[in-house]
Amino acid sequence: MQLHTSVCDILEIEYPIIQGGMAWIAGGKLAAAVSLAGGLGTIGSGSAPSAWLQEQIHIARKITSRPFAVNLELTSPYLQENIELVINEKIPVVATGGGNPGPFMSRLKDADIKVMPVVASVALARRLERLGADILVAEGSESGGHVGEMSTMSLVPMVVDEVKVPVVAAGGIADGRGLVAALALGAQGAQLGTRFICTPEIILHPAYQAKVIKARDRDTVVCGVSTGHPVRAIQNSFTRQYIKAEKAGADKEELLRLGSGRYPLAAVEGDIENGSILAGQIAGLVKKVQPSAEIIQEIMAEAHVILQKWGDVLCKN
Repeated sequence: MQLHTSVCDILEIEYPIIQGGMAWIAGGKLAAAVSLAGGLGTIGSGSAPSAWLQEQIHIARKITSRPFAVNLELTSPYLQENIELVINEKIPVVATGGGNPGPFMSRLKDADIKVMPVVASVALARRLERLGADILVAEGSESGGHVGEMSTMSLVPMVVDEVKVPVVAAGGIADGRGLVAALALGAQGAQLGTRFICTPEIILHPAYQAKVIKARDRDTVVCGVSTGHPVRAIQNSFTRQYIKAEKAGADKEELLRLGSGRYPLAAVEGDIENGSILAGQIAGLVKKVQPSAEIIQEIMAEAHVILQKWGDVLCKN
C-alpha cells in the first residue's frame, strides 16, 4: 500500500516511514536497506568525523540510487566539516537533532537540500518553519536517546495545528498501529528508531540487540534530567549508578564524566551492564532481529488492515 502524502512527495519515497538517524549505529547499509524498501533511510553522523560519514555515504550509494538522509548532530565537534560534506556529496535530505539548526539552515537550503529538524516543542517548530524547514519531526519523550518533556500524543497535534509544513511523528512508534495513530494525530508519517535497532543491517553489537529484545514495558529510564540533557536508556548497572549519583546531588561535570563513553561501550564493545543502551519505550514491542524491508512491509500491511477496519466502522449509518 502506498499512502500519497506530501511527505512522500517531498522526500521522493513510497511509504511515510522514516528511519531515525541513530548516532554511529545507523550507517550506510541500514540507510540503503530502508530506502530500498520504500522508506527514507538515514545515516546518523553523531559525533563522528567526516571521514566516517563519507565512507557510510559511499556504502549507501553502492547499494541504492534511491534518496536517503544524513542526520547531523548539532553538538558534534565535526559539525562544520560534516555540513561541507553533505553539500559536496549532494545529499538530498538532512535531518538535524540536538539543538537549533537555524544558523545553518540557509546554507543547506541554498545547496538545494531538504531540511528536516527534530523538534520537541511548538516554539521551536514555529521558529524552524520560519527559517525554511521542509518537514518537522515532532518527537515525544517516549523516544530513545535525548528526549524532551512532552509525550508524542500531546506534542504532535499541537505542532500540526501551529505550522503549515508537513509534520512527522516520532517517539513510541513501532508498528502499523503507531503509524495509523500518527496519521490520526495529523502527522503525515512516522519516524522509527528503536524498531530498526534489531536489524541485520545496523552497525551494532549483538548483545545490545539482545538487551532490546528482552526489554519489557517499564525497562527504560530517563537519566540526566539535572544536566539539562535527559537521555532515555534501558535500565542496567550503569543507569542505576547514574541515577543514584544524580539523586545524591552530583554536579553537572561529575555526571558528564560518569556518562562519558558509555554509549560506544554498549554499542561497540557489547558491555550491556556498564554501557548506555539507548532505546525508546517501544523496546518492549521488539521481539526479534529482522530485515529492514520486512519491518516496513509489516508496518504497511498492518496499517492498511487497521485503516480498512476503522474506515468501515466510521462509515456505518
